[in-house]
Amino acid sequence: MSENERQQEMQQAVEKGKAHFMETLGNLPEPIRAMMEHAPDQFVGYLRFREGVYRSTSEGAHLDIKTKELLYTVLDVVTGNLDGAKNHGHAGFKAGMTSGELAEACMQVMHVCGVTTWGMTGYKVVDYIASLEKAQKG
Repeated sequence: MSENERQQEMQQAVEKGKAHFMETLGNLPEPIRAMMEHAPDQFVGYLRFREGVYRSTSEGAHLDIKTKELLYTVLDVVTGNLDGAKNHGHAGFKAGMTSGELAEACMQVMHVCGVTTWGMTGYKVVDYIASLEKAQKG
């Protein structure tokens, strides 16, 4: 691949990636923006991988979007990534995830990974989702 073709591929991936994140999360997270800006070669592969994860069940995926977002949320809870957990939690909420489902999943995480997952991140994300539910009810 020529340097010009590589540059075009990176630019196309950045544009496609912006649209993908707006579609899946409703925003462009700062860490992703920084990867696009500072590591566009790696972003090309990252986007391909993420698009594969986000395939729909009609495209042959086995997990629906709600389940995928629940998993991403609790994985971010495990790693202490509050911003990521809230981002994926909000996307999960839009896909039908409830605060009760998230709380139950966080209890499984706490059982395996310890109470710190709940005390540092988990309860904050569950409270956030509960506030979205409350706002939705009016």
